[in-house]
Amino acid sequence: MNGAKRRERKKKIMKNTKNIMWVVALIAVVVLIGVVAYGYFRKATFKAQNPIVTMEVENFGTIKMELYPDKAPEAVSNFIALANRGFYNGTKFHRVVKDFMIQTGSKNGDGTTGATLGELKGTEEKNQYTITGEFLANGITNTLKFEEGTLAMARADYTAYSSSLATESYNSACAQFFITTKETSYLNGYYAPFGKVIEGLDVVHKIEEVEVTVPEGTEESENAEVSTPVNPPVVKSISVETYGIDYGLPKTLTPFDINTWIYSHYGIGQ
Repeated sequence: MNGAKRRERKKKIMKNTKNIMWVVALIAVVVLIGVVAYGYFRKATFKAQNPIVTMEVENFGTIKMELYPDKAPEAVSNFIALANRGFYNGTKFHRVVKDFMIQTGSKNGDGTTGATLGELKGTEEKNQYTITGEFLANGITNTLKFEEGTLAMARADYTAYSSSLATESYNSACAQFFITTKETSYLNGYYAPFGKVIEGLDVVHKIEEVEVTVPEGTEESENAEVSTPVNPPVVKSISVETYGIDYGLPKTLTPFDINTWIYSHYGIGQ
């Protein structure tokens, strides 16, 4: 009898053990499904914090801007790389047009220079470069609009020499950028906006009010743009908080040489 009871008890223990194992296995499956589902949910709903720019302008104040890598990834990665390597520190607002925009980013302070590949990458490369213009006229959809405080890439316009040079003009941006001081919808689709002022619009407008004159060496006339500050505001520093995201480097292009083009077409300029 005692042997039968022991066998019966052993069967019950084994049965209970199997039931517990099934329950544990079921719980593990439910937990695994929950973890996987939560991972998919996080991935589907995750929204990265956009990069935030802090620009200190000597004697004027601080301007903060939000960048939009989902709209203009090439311009954003280019700007971040240059800014966080100190390229913009000490540059001047060399072009100021009231009721339009303020422009900086030229290392020599007169708007004639961009950056080198070395300054972009942190290497010794001396060659200049440009990036693709991210706007509709260049075949790229960018839904950002030019409003008060829009941050955008400056570029050249070679179409004054020939209407055939539109593509070369569109892809000529490098380091210079501008901030619009009012809505300028006529720029939509022709220049690459990539950010917007979120703090410090008052500073932008103070810069807009500086005294300007006709650029040196330009003949004064009704058509001459009065845009060169008498005492150019200086960018003390620009830094970008990326919140741990690496935006890499932009795809670089070989700059178009307008002087060579003019010489080849007209035999002048060299």
